[in-house]
Amino acid sequence: MSAQIFPRNANAIFLASLFGLVMLVVGIIAAMVGFYLSPWYTDVGVAKAQPVPFSHKHHVSELKIDCRYCHATVEKAAHAGFPATETCMSCHSQVWTTSPLLEVVRTSYQTGEPVVWNRIYDLPDFVYFNHSVHIAKGIGCSSCHGRIDQQQLAAKAQPLYMGWCLGCHRAPENFIRPREEVFNMEWDVNSLSLAQRQQLVIEYQIPTDGRLTNCFVCHR
Repeated sequence: MSAQIFPRNANAIFLASLFGLVMLVVGIIAAMVGFYLSPWYTDVGVAKAQPVPFSHKHHVSELKIDCRYCHATVEKAAHAGFPATETCMSCHSQVWTTSPLLEVVRTSYQTGEPVVWNRIYDLPDFVYFNHSVHIAKGIGCSSCHGRIDQQQLAAKAQPLYMGWCLGCHRAPENFIRPREEVFNMEWDVNSLSLAQRQQLVIEYQIPTDGRLTNCFVCHR
């Protein structure tokens, strides 16, 4: 009669170890997914330091300055563009002329060296996005940028994951608005019925045959 090689509880130990290993792997995956979706990775809601502490809330909400005054190319180019120093100085040559906060702007105006702003939304090079197309099709600034008119310092409102973008491409009627309301931060999509928004999709000639979800639309 041969001796018993493994102890009587070997099966229980093996099963407990296997269960522990599976739970460890699941925990690691869950932690990685949580980190991937968290503000530590996405920067959503995290204001970036800028050479000038520009307040959208003050300029847009309080002073009622239109988005296009600073982002002059947003209706005709892929990029919205940063304001030229001359744009800033059109006001600040008369108001807050000695403010230490604006020394960077004044120096830029005197030397001709542009102010280097830190990008809030920085898509990878393999992603193509065109601001002018979205605006022409009735997609408002706040759909992607959130209520930036309420932000003292600009921060991401959306992580811009591919699935989020595809959600709009699959169902533009959930986000579309009249073109005259594109720059209205307070506009509510429920101001129009679903039928009215579907009619706008037709009027603005937005494809609904699935081509907007093809890879080549954004990856060129």
